[in-house]
Amino acid sequence: MVEPVGNHYVIARPVYSENAFNEEHEKLHRYHKTFWDNLKIYFSCSSQRVKKIALGLFPVVSWLPAYRFREWILSDIVSGINTGLVAVLQGLAFALLVNVPPSYGLYAAFFPILVYFIFGTSRHIAVGPFPVLSLMVGGVVTRLVPDDGTGSGNSTNTSAIDNERVMVAASVTFLSGVIQLLLGIFQFGFIVIYLSHSLISGFTTAAAVHVLVSQLKFMLQLPVPGFNVPFGIVYTLESIFSQITNTNVADLVTSLIVLLIVFVVKEMNDRYKEKLPAPIPIELLVTVLAALISYFVNFEEKFNVAVVGKLEEGFQAPVAPDIGILQKCIGDGFSIAIVGFAVAFSVAKVYSLKHDYPIDGNQDLIAFGLGNIVGGSFKGFASSTALSRSGVQESTGGKTQIAGIISSLIVLIVILAIGFLLAPLQKSVLASLALGNLKGMLMQFKEVSILWRKDKYDCVIWVVTFLAAVFLGLDIGLATAVAFQLLTVVIRSQFPSCAVLANVGRSNIYRNRKDYTDIYEPEGVRIFKCSSPIFFANIEFFREKLIAAVGFNPLRVLRKRNKALRKIRKMLKKGELQVTAKGLICTASPAYESEEELDNNQIEELDQPTIMTDLPIRINWATDLPPGITVPQVNLHSIILDFSSVSFLDFSAMTILRKILKEFVRLDIDIYIAGAYEGLLEKLERSAFFDEEIKPSMFFLTVHDAVLHILLKKDMASSPKLQLAKENGRSSDCVVIPRNGLRSRECTIPTETKF
Repeated sequence: MVEPVGNHYVIARPVYSENAFNEEHEKLHRYHKTFWDNLKIYFSCSSQRVKKIALGLFPVVSWLPAYRFREWILSDIVSGINTGLVAVLQGLAFALLVNVPPSYGLYAAFFPILVYFIFGTSRHIAVGPFPVLSLMVGGVVTRLVPDDGTGSGNSTNTSAIDNERVMVAASVTFLSGVIQLLLGIFQFGFIVIYLSHSLISGFTTAAAVHVLVSQLKFMLQLPVPGFNVPFGIVYTLESIFSQITNTNVADLVTSLIVLLIVFVVKEMNDRYKEKLPAPIPIELLVTVLAALISYFVNFEEKFNVAVVGKLEEGFQAPVAPDIGILQKCIGDGFSIAIVGFAVAFSVAKVYSLKHDYPIDGNQDLIAFGLGNIVGGSFKGFASSTALSRSGVQESTGGKTQIAGIISSLIVLIVILAIGFLLAPLQKSVLASLALGNLKGMLMQFKEVSILWRKDKYDCVIWVVTFLAAVFLGLDIGLATAVAFQLLTVVIRSQFPSCAVLANVGRSNIYRNRKDYTDIYEPEGVRIFKCSSPIFFANIEFFREKLIAAVGFNPLRVLRKRNKALRKIRKMLKKGELQVTAKGLICTASPAYESEEELDNNQIEELDQPTIMTDLPIRINWATDLPPGITVPQVNLHSIILDFSSVSFLDFSAMTILRKILKEFVRLDIDIYIAGAYEGLLEKLERSAFFDEEIKPSMFFLTVHDAVLHILLKKDMASSPKLQLAKENGRSSDCVVIPRNGLRSRECTIPTETKF
């Protein structure tokens, strides 16, 4: 019964152990599905299930019939045109990161959009090339097809190398798509939870640094070879600075001007986004202006600048991936698949929460997988979503993936009809546009100071991820970062927070005794809390902390007591001890024996319970013992283990915990476990955890229940009236006036209370 009194509440209920609570309140026996039950359901077949699977596999069937044509079509068209123009430019720019001709970036910006329209669940993300993925694919391309070492640079060699690189990019993209498709089919969408926000932030920031360094050779027009090895970024910078005097000034000046304009206008777009009807399409304006100037001034001949050149018109026939290449880049394909999906899904989740609609991670894995398979077959490279492109699609009014279809039509027009207009465009302009999209990722450096104040573990993860990805490369760096992140989880769970609790404010609240002044600790009672699951890796740490909390090693005390009993028996047999009304009196000078002689090489016997049935008197370990016999004093009679934060207990930890509890029980210390998670008691019973020493009655619902039980037990032991009533089995209620201040009024002990 709960009685509210102002801003207080009064609860009247019995003191419950787990057994007493289960006896009083009938528990429902629920059937828990087994793995085979779930497997049968998953592979069951019915008309409703077929319909559900079909709608899940083709989300477009669900939302397209409900499309509000009159309300949304204009917004989607405007958004699609803006997004398409950005997609064209980013496709050309990000192709430089992949080290393939720019025209192949248009294929990567076209095919994945069509596939995601049919299979994807997000309405707002703009699918296509992403700088981080492009750089990861470019790393594989550079490793498998290095630059021409002869330095001849003739068109035949360049064309052959480009063809090989396009095939490598297409093959690794196909492989990453297959991996994503399989992960989606087998419902492994949850795998992205192992990439924390700190890890993704540090990784994308490192990727932005790699993008910045990789584009310097286009901005300066220097022949810098690719270094896809650990510390490759250092070798790249070394190569750049060793040739810095050969910089093409025209490309450098053009790049700096374009960068300045792009950064200024993007800052204006961010600052005045609420006042502007749509973001200023600065990438488009700069590209058109740069192409016109380059064409009419004839930059290529006058200043020897590198230009995009003639773009491939139309589409090429689909190709099968090269099996030899696939065998060499399995790890890269897996990394590209995971990173691409993690970035896309995190962006999709932001927009789904903002616009209140559900998304399905497993279905999106299938959508991106099929998109990369189709894109790779048509010689495109890996796709995900670019934050800036998705921001354009959403901020310009895009409502559904109809905007994506419109954007793909813009890309299609460029591929089929007007691509030749971009031929005089300088590659340094595309490099500057690629760098202009890195502002958001580079600004993530600010998170380091924020994370340091909020969570130092996350800050360390960010820094380690960034450094590993920068210096070891994106592939090895990602693997290192994930391993380090999991290591921090192991460390945090292996060395959990443990505390000794005390009652605060004479209520039912128990907190760390070091944090409060108004505390009450029952005499002879120690309350210990472990804020972590207990398993094989941290059970020894748990034991050490528990021993430190109680102030003695129970096994050591038990062995000392058994050694003392062994010596007392010898002295009684020799007549060196006499039993009197005052206890044991030594009648001879004590003989001090060495530890080796005393234990007689039988340590196992010393770990057994102390047996005094053969002695004429029961030994009181708290009183003075005969001379020559010393045993550590134990001032505790009860220990409460707060398991409210223990979410699971594995079998290895269970075995050692049982041993620890027995050591305390054999010292006549009562052990209680409070707040155990649902099902632990049943699990322990199935595992034969209980015996004559360790019993289920030690489990209580809360710490306060265990404390009240101990105090009441102590009151009964000190009150003959209560003890007599208990022995006679009388069921009438009685009133206990406690002397500890924990309860401020007379407390009627109901007959339902079980001890």
